[in-house]
Amino acid sequence: MLCALRAAAQAPGLDVFPHDDAPGQIAIFKPGARLFTNRDYKLAKPPAALDGMRFLRVPIEGMEIFCATPGEIFVLTPVKMPGAASQATRLLALGFTEDTHTGAFQLYGSDKKNSVSLYRKTLKPGERLKLGKWCIVLGPGKATFNRADVPGTRPPELLYNGIMLPEIWPPRDMPKDRSVKAVPYLKNIPGKLPIDVGRQLFVDDFLIESTTLERRFHYPKKYEGNPVLKPETELELDGGDRPCATLFNDGVVFDPKDKLFKIWYHAGMDNGTGYAVSRDGIQWTRPCLDIDPGTNRVLAKHEGRRDGTSVFLDHDETSPARRFKMFLFERPEEKFGGQILTSPDGIHWTVAARLTSNLFDTSDNTTIFYNPFRKKWVYSVRTYMTLDGVPNQRTRGYRECDDLIAGATWKRNECVHWASTDKKDLPDPWVLAKRPDAATLANQPKTAAGAAFLKKHALTRYGDPTQLYNLDAAPYESLMIGVFSVFYGPENSISEELKRPKCTELQIAYSRDGFHWDRPDRTAFIPATRKTGDWDFNYLHIASTVCTVFADRIVFYYGAWSGDSPKRGSYMYSGGATGIATLRRDGFASMSATSKPGVLTTRPVVFTGQFPFVNVDTQGGTLAVEILDEKGEVMPAFSKGNFTPIRGDTVKQAMTWKGTPGLATLAGKPVRFRFHLDKGDLYAFWVSPVANGASQGCVAAGSPDYPGPADK
Repeated sequence: MLCALRAAAQAPGLDVFPHDDAPGQIAIFKPGARLFTNRDYKLAKPPAALDGMRFLRVPIEGMEIFCATPGEIFVLTPVKMPGAASQATRLLALGFTEDTHTGAFQLYGSDKKNSVSLYRKTLKPGERLKLGKWCIVLGPGKATFNRADVPGTRPPELLYNGIMLPEIWPPRDMPKDRSVKAVPYLKNIPGKLPIDVGRQLFVDDFLIESTTLERRFHYPKKYEGNPVLKPETELELDGGDRPCATLFNDGVVFDPKDKLFKIWYHAGMDNGTGYAVSRDGIQWTRPCLDIDPGTNRVLAKHEGRRDGTSVFLDHDETSPARRFKMFLFERPEEKFGGQILTSPDGIHWTVAARLTSNLFDTSDNTTIFYNPFRKKWVYSVRTYMTLDGVPNQRTRGYRECDDLIAGATWKRNECVHWASTDKKDLPDPWVLAKRPDAATLANQPKTAAGAAFLKKHALTRYGDPTQLYNLDAAPYESLMIGVFSVFYGPENSISEELKRPKCTELQIAYSRDGFHWDRPDRTAFIPATRKTGDWDFNYLHIASTVCTVFADRIVFYYGAWSGDSPKRGSYMYSGGATGIATLRRDGFASMSATSKPGVLTTRPVVFTGQFPFVNVDTQGGTLAVEILDEKGEVMPAFSKGNFTPIRGDTVKQAMTWKGTPGLATLAGKPVRFRFHLDKGDLYAFWVSPVANGASQGCVAAGSPDYPGPADK
């Protein structure tokens, strides 16, 4: 019957806007046909009524279609069943009707979740439809595949640090491959650098004109008492099945109003979001809340399955009712997807918006963060694409907005490609060292013993290319620090079979424009132990808020998984707990004098303050500083010989010259600082407007030492 109807129906002409600007194609629906541009799924045997039809081959995440000429189209989507990414409800809401004559059939493979049903609709000229993940459109007469409109230009934006953002922002030309991405502001550094905002860190060469010092990278130390939060309550133990009390991004903040650290975390695998408080960030108390009496759950048990979540204290919010903000991604995507919630106290939450950005623009492990330097909220979006010929690779998209709630609705193509792993992100050497060579694997006999050997060494899939599992960011002093969650494998199906967590580790990155990331060091910033029985065996997630500042330390909060399940023995999503790791203030990188003394001269800098400070560990040596004028000549009043030498280990030490009360006479003038270090590590310098050395920089998710989100 469908054949006759199809023959009689007029085939529409469509303008198609595929996900992520990937090139789409018109293809023939026949056995063996590739179904999506970014997946290798091949069509099984279709019903005779559909065999040979034209269809749109686009990314699996979906498309937006605009009807240029009228006609009838047909859409396939998975049948409605647990675990299936069905768009059936949405299609019916869009005016489609289910074609009951064709019946459900297996699209590919043997998993019942991949069986599909057919829906149909006659389109009118000018009609526009947004179709989400796992929709296949059949029956177009012709199709034009387009980029969505590029947003209009705007005036260039001058940042606090002298960087000028171009007219089109965010950039739309990030290479979609594994090349090491250029950082534009490191290639075209402004002629003079304002340094009024924050401590000036030496994580890159942005501030450095010349030096004989060597850059050293440093790593946080895991707290010996970890984990600081582990499954203990009935809610978290999850009946012994998949216990967890872990950061699955979520958030940790210091709330100056209550003078408490506050944490939101994954409490029980599917049980929801827990809440706890602490006075020191180490010892946590779980309050009994009225949301779910007897528990510390802040959201009633989700109807869907809770996935990645982000929670922030918004210091810029003028409405007390919206002081706290949460992004919640909930499965199944078709029914729930992304939601923005707000709260006056971090306990009682109200849904403020649901993402209407086309759900194919968002996926699990999508998170948010706030860039206070530009006062922009950013959606860090999980995307997938083919990288260097390897399909279905986890990558990140970027979408910025002035208002998080209003920004929950965005136009097609406003989410741009942002980041991925690259050629410097090598497969895990720990795993490769255990990997049998290809000949050994290929020559295994087709016996039970051979099958057992291959199953045992399924971990060899760790050798696949790394992927970017997540990207979270926080403002620290004068820049954004980013945490790249690098995925080493294996894929979900293998981890589930092996009954062990996937491997993700946390690497650090730096950005001075909020978009481009400099990743000079690829050593794991916070590593997994990979030791069976350890609480942080694998699958690490940083808090969306990343870190807080406490006295002379930076405190990082992260979740990890042991895989321990009382009921199952072990399981890939079990045994989640939360730990902390601490780093010296400003301690990401230092310019170091190890074997011999060295010198560092900055580029021309300008400031309005008058009190200079430095963060240094001289390790028994001495630091001396001089200031050069615009011509590069030493100013006598600020010479090395007139400087009061600095000795010792200090995260905040005033720099003084004899007979000069401060740098007020230099305010607004381009000068260079020259540091002479005969031994030790130089971490940062800054010029404060006040004698106590307040840097005016950001302190990430807060600090007990400051009344707000900055050192003021």
